[in-house]
Amino acid sequence: MNERQSDTLRVERLCVNTAHGAPILRDISFAIRAGETVCLVGESGSGKSVTSLATLGLLPKDALNVVSGRILLDGEDVLRVGNGRLKALRGSRMAMIFQEPMTALNPVLTVGRQIDEVLRTHTDLSVLQRRAQVIDALAQVHLPDIERIHDAYPHQLSGGQRQRIMIAMALVLEPRLLIADEPTTALDVTTQQQILKLIRELQQKHGTAVLFITHDMGVVVDIADRVCVMRQGHLVESGTVRQVLSQPREDYTKALLAAVPGLTPRPARPQALRAQMVLDVIELGKTYPAAGGALRWFRQQREGTRALHDVSFSLRRGRTLGIVGESGSGKSTMARCVMRLLAPTQGAVRVTGKDISELSAAGLKPHRKRIQMIFQDPNRSLNPRMNIGKSLVEGPMNHGVPFAQAWARGQELLELVGLPADAIYRYPHQFSGGQRQRIAIARALAMEPDVIVADEAVSALDVSVQAQVLQLLGDIQLSMGVAILFITHDLRVAAQLCDDVLVMRHGQVVEYGPAAEVLVRPQQAYTQQLMDAVPGKGWDFAAGGRS
Repeated sequence: MNERQSDTLRVERLCVNTAHGAPILRDISFAIRAGETVCLVGESGSGKSVTSLATLGLLPKDALNVVSGRILLDGEDVLRVGNGRLKALRGSRMAMIFQEPMTALNPVLTVGRQIDEVLRTHTDLSVLQRRAQVIDALAQVHLPDIERIHDAYPHQLSGGQRQRIMIAMALVLEPRLLIADEPTTALDVTTQQQILKLIRELQQKHGTAVLFITHDMGVVVDIADRVCVMRQGHLVESGTVRQVLSQPREDYTKALLAAVPGLTPRPARPQALRAQMVLDVIELGKTYPAAGGALRWFRQQREGTRALHDVSFSLRRGRTLGIVGESGSGKSTMARCVMRLLAPTQGAVRVTGKDISELSAAGLKPHRKRIQMIFQDPNRSLNPRMNIGKSLVEGPMNHGVPFAQAWARGQELLELVGLPADAIYRYPHQFSGGQRQRIAIARALAMEPDVIVADEAVSALDVSVQAQVLQLLGDIQLSMGVAILFITHDLRVAAQLCDDVLVMRHGQVVEYGPAAEVLVRPQQAYTQQLMDAVPGKGWDFAAGGRS
C-alpha cells in the first residue's frame, strides 16, 4: 500500500475564495494517517477553521466557495459528493469537537437525547441498543455518575464535563477522522490536561486520525505528531513537532514561538511600600441561598452554596496580582464581588480606603469609576449597535464629563492602545478579536480608574496578539500607575505579567505570595499540581527543545 492510500485524510491544493473573489485559502496541502495527530497552528484569520469547515462540507455557501483542490477522506473526495452522501459521512466517518460546547450543545435537550440523535440518524439500532451505546460512550470519556449525566441538561454540567460530552458525541460512531477546533482554549490547566489525555487515549483505542486546531503551542507539544503552520490562508511550514518547534525555517514560525510566554516569572519589581493601597479585600465571603422558594418556609433551613470563604489580599498602585485556579475555584465570583456586580455576604472590599461592600446602588455610583473591569469576550461586552466612540464616552459622561472632553479623551486612549483615532467612528464587528480587546482596555481606562480587574482578558487570543495585549497592559501600568487584578487559568501568562500570585481552590485561598516564590517553589501540593498540568511544561520555547 503506498503512502497516499494509507492516508485517512488528504487535502490537495485546496483554494477557497469569498463570494466576491477574495482569496481565503491558497494551495493548502497536508495529510493525516490513521492514529496520527496533525496540529494546525497560526494567528486568528490564518484559515485554520475555514480548512476544517471545508473538510466537513460546512462552509457557508453564500459567503465562501471552494475554487479548486481535493479533500480525500479514505480516498473519497468530499467536495464532489452529494448532500445526502455528505450527511452520511458526517458522524459516521468524520466528526468535530467545537471550541465552545455550551454553544454547540442544544440547551433544551438532555445529554443522552443529543448523543442518541447521532445514532438515530446514522444507524438502525433499537431504542435499547442505542441507550446502551450512549451509556458506553459516556463511560469511555470517564464521566462520573453516568445515569445522572445522561438525563442532565448542558447548563447543569461543568465546562470540562460538557467538553467530554462533545467528545463522546463525536466518537460514538468511531469515525475515521476527528476534527478538534480549539477544544481546550477555555478550560483550566488540569481540565485541559484531562481532555488532551482523553483524546489521545480514545485515538489510540480506535485508530482515529485527528486534525487538531489550536493557538496554544504547549498543547502542540503534548498532543501533535506533526505541525502545519498557517498564515493569511497559506501553509508556510510543516513537519514533525521537533522539526518545527526546534528548528523552524520561517520567520513567521519563529515569531509565533517567541511570543509563547515562559513559565519562569519575570524579574521581581521592587515594591514601593509607600505606594497607595488601592484595593484591600478582607475575609470576603459569598454564599448563594439554597433553592426552595415558597416551600422553604415549611422545610428546615438548609445551608446555601458557599462560593467564597474568607478571601483576603491587598493590592498597591502600580502592581499586578494574579488570581489562578481551576474552573469553579471562585475566581470570577471573587472578581464580581470586588466589582460589586455581586453583593458579598461577608467581609469588606476597600477601594482607596472606602469599604464598598455594603453601599447602596446610589452610594456606589461615585466609586464605580475607581475600579473598572475588562471582560474575557469583548465581542459580548461591547454593544454591537454602538460605535466605539459612544462606548468610550458613556461612562465618563455618566460621571459628569462633557461630551466633547470625553470624545477627545476617547481618541487619545485609542491611540494609547495602538489604534488610530478615527477608529472611534467604527463598530465592534469591524475589528479583529485583538483589536476589540484593546478597545475594551481603552474603555476601562476612560474612567481613569485606580484598579482594573481583568477576567481572563487574553485567554481567547492567539499567542502573538496575546503577547501584544500583555505588553500593552504592562506599558499602561508603567505610565499610569494603575493596579491590575488579573484573573487567569494560564500560568504562563501569570508568570509574565504578575508581581504576586494568589491560588484559589473551592472558594478559598490556597497559596499567596510573590510570583517568583509561588510559581517556582510552591508550598502547597495543589499549586504544584497546577504547575505540572501546564501544557508543554517540559519544552523551552525560547531554546527550542526539552528543558
